[in-house]
Amino acid sequence: MKLSTRTYRGAAAAILVGGMLLAAGCSGGGQADRTSHSGERRANDGEKPAPAPIVPDGGGGAAAGVDGGPEGQRKDALQDSRPAADYLSTFALDVDTASYGYARRTLADGHRPQPGDIRPEEFVNSFRQDYPRPKGDGFSVTVDGARPRAAEGEADGENWSLVRVGLSTRPSDRTGERPPAALTFVIDISGSMAEPGRLDLVQKSLGILTDELRDDDSIAVVTFSDEAETRLPMTTLKGSRDRIHSVIDSLEPTDSTNVEAGVRTGYDEAVEGRRRGATNRVVLLSDALANTGETDADAILDRIDDARREYGITLFGVGVGSDYGDELMERLADKGDGHTTYVSTSEQARKVFVDQLPTHVQLRARDAKAQVAFDPETVKQFRLIGYENRAVADEDFRNDRVDGGEVGPGHTATALYAVRLRDGAVGHVATATVRWLDPRTRAPHEQTGSVETDAIDGALWDGASKRLQVTAIAAYFAESLRGGSMPGAPGLGELAGRAGTLAKSTEDGAVRQLAVAIRQAQRLRD
Repeated sequence: MKLSTRTYRGAAAAILVGGMLLAAGCSGGGQADRTSHSGERRANDGEKPAPAPIVPDGGGGAAAGVDGGPEGQRKDALQDSRPAADYLSTFALDVDTASYGYARRTLADGHRPQPGDIRPEEFVNSFRQDYPRPKGDGFSVTVDGARPRAAEGEADGENWSLVRVGLSTRPSDRTGERPPAALTFVIDISGSMAEPGRLDLVQKSLGILTDELRDDDSIAVVTFSDEAETRLPMTTLKGSRDRIHSVIDSLEPTDSTNVEAGVRTGYDEAVEGRRRGATNRVVLLSDALANTGETDADAILDRIDDARREYGITLFGVGVGSDYGDELMERLADKGDGHTTYVSTSEQARKVFVDQLPTHVQLRARDAKAQVAFDPETVKQFRLIGYENRAVADEDFRNDRVDGGEVGPGHTATALYAVRLRDGAVGHVATATVRWLDPRTRAPHEQTGSVETDAIDGALWDGASKRLQVTAIAAYFAESLRGGSMPGAPGLGELAGRAGTLAKSTEDGAVRQLAVAIRQAQRLRD
């Protein structure tokens, strides 16, 4: 999710592994002075002004920490093209999970991840959720929460709640429901891919996928080392599976890593072989350790952006290897309206390429964005956990020229907020709205959900949803790894214990793996 958010203070003193084509997530990081945060997802210069931002319920009164109230601030903001001072948190759906996967691999290897490689939203969105599924092709919107206990020495800890905003789409009823897929695989065969668990894992995964895809699906294969080469033009699988297997089995690691050449050639092939009525995707499989050609992501992004805008071709990044260029891969997938994941085992690779990909090629929504409006009458302060490098300006929420994310069937996305209520506050806390375009007609649709104070008043560890508890543990763990903090944060030992208990009660192997990772981090710290 691309997001801008703010933290507000008182007057005295904001979503392969869920599936390969999911674009779901949130972003932002608050500032007490309400400075506007605007990312790449903005209308082009010279276009007509974007719609004014939504003012949340209760916005007619004086907003905390802002003289004159939000309505007057909005008029001034429109005059000088700055976003209004408000209680809004806006993001484009775009979920990655690579940060969590790579952190687990690093901890298992006996090393503590670098703080800059930790993105809490990717930890949160790596786990199954309990949101209801919509009946139609849109979204369900669920908002709930609970109170963590106050940490020792934490001022006004009893006024903090964790608020979970969850978005969900309907799963595919069957594989045949989706349109055909046209997938261009861009495969890193540089020398670094010779390490076990890199190219060999990619070959095994694509070999299985070749047998799982439908006869009317198509595959192209591009490889890159110091140069890029098209090994297979876009080819329909019917009658060609043996040929595709032969191409994949023949790949061998060699030379340097020219990611730019691979991405450019891959997109050229995807454009050349694109199919009308099909879902066209580029899949980049690499350790993303660029060391030849243009190694700066900014110089590679234009080609991706042009193909996305003109032809609707999006990018999915699959990271491999004990050394992994996480930042580069994340930026490339972000620009391509896709997402990233990280695989280090055959089990993980099968989940991404076999269990999920064949049914998740279909889209439920294009350019999906969400906006959470907090009520200034009840909310004193809020902060989104993670998503600092993702942003959509509040006033661009209903500007459909500003791109959002592509979301597939059966996907969920979660935004977790730390919310501080005003003393004695009762009533409405927040309303979350998701807006998206129909994949076929591009007609806009919206769905909303809201939450009241009584729905976030229960104790987090003593009765809240088990899935909400898993979400909180994942966020607390991520913040600990990067040196951040959250209200009511337990120590790593307690987090590991709670994760272990939840793994047993939910019978969820992913939660068991989370408990193991937390224990590993605790041992390294101690």
